[in-house]
Amino acid sequence: MIFLNTSSMDIANLKEQIRDKLNHSYIKQIVGQPFIDDDKLMILSALMDCQSSLSEIEKERCIITAMLIQVALDTHEQVPITFQPNMSNDEKAVIQLRVLAGDYYSGLYYLLLSEIEQYDLIHTLAAAIKEINEYKMKLYYLDENLIEESMDLIRKIDISLILYVADYVKDPSLNDISSEWLIINRLIREKDNLNNKVESTFLRKFLNSNHISFINRVDSVIHEKCLTVKNRLADLPEHHKLLKEHISNKLRIAEKNFKASIVEEG
Repeated sequence: MIFLNTSSMDIANLKEQIRDKLNHSYIKQIVGQPFIDDDKLMILSALMDCQSSLSEIEKERCIITAMLIQVALDTHEQVPITFQPNMSNDEKAVIQLRVLAGDYYSGLYYLLLSEIEQYDLIHTLAAAIKEINEYKMKLYYLDENLIEESMDLIRKIDISLILYVADYVKDPSLNDISSEWLIINRLIREKDNLNNKVESTFLRKFLNSNHISFINRVDSVIHEKCLTVKNRLADLPEHHKLLKEHISNKLRIAEKNFKASIVEEG
């Protein structure tokens, strides 16, 4: 068993354990390596590391199970709402398997939690899943002209799991900075997908209405949130040094890319 402390090696070990739990040769062969959100893993690790009332095993299981749920939610996000008319049977089979893969990943956390009988955490995470799926449905049916509302729903989708875990351990200290930081990461990732011609499940319909206006607003939000996060980093206590360094490094990259994109567009 690998225990948590403040070294960067622990994050790598936790990620390796998560990968090991997710390892299924057939699923990986068809839908590829599951996406593990490093930023959410860092935030959860920083949050749980401060909880002296929990044993090391409980901390570790909480992080791993929450991340399994996140992987399942991210996997389901990649599934189109409907089949396209020109899809081949093989393409449809991959989509169906992606749904099953998400279900498989989410089912793993019940097994992990039942092994140490953290039934309260099961209820907490189940409530988080329900709320996140409700936000996703609202976003799907949201009018394409309501850009600000869509941004807020995307923010809620990305932060809700962490908020529920923070409520479970009664520690909201990272809630605000996490909320701002995760929306930055989400929007950067969605923009990268667009640039690489990867379909964005969340942003597709908003792009159809006014592509340039929407992308400009996304850039503006990224810039605004970067400034907010930079200010809030100064207030993070010393015991969150690893998380602070991680966010600071990625902020510098995000700001550099933002300036480069402004120059290109200019």
